[in-house]
Amino acid sequence: MAIAEFANALLVIPKTLAVNAAKDSTELVSKLRAYHNMAQNSPPDDPKSQLRHYGLDLLKGEIRDNLKAGVLEPAMSKIKSLKAATEAAIAILRIDDMIKVCLLKLHLVKKFTLITD
Repeated sequence: MAIAEFANALLVIPKTLAVNAAKDSTELVSKLRAYHNMAQNSPPDDPKSQLRHYGLDLLKGEIRDNLKAGVLEPAMSKIKSLKAATEAAIAILRIDDMIKVCLLKLHLVKKFTLITD
């Protein structure tokens, strides 16, 4: 469940880009997900495995092979960005958990104090 939610959070990026380009984000992102799913489920020597290079062409409002178009992105910067974002989200969740635990303890202390008084 957490992995699915993380994947949904990452989908915000192409959806937002498509909306900002005044394109149909639902159609484009669903096509892109279908292409990437086909690439993931095909063996490495299958031509469908090359669909992993497909991305959004927001000028034309279509899906294209980014490798053929010359759009290359360094994996190292993406990995570092994802790690930093994940660590920030985890830190925020820990703070939220700490607040909940502190509030629960405070509530229990108040309740226990009322019972003993």
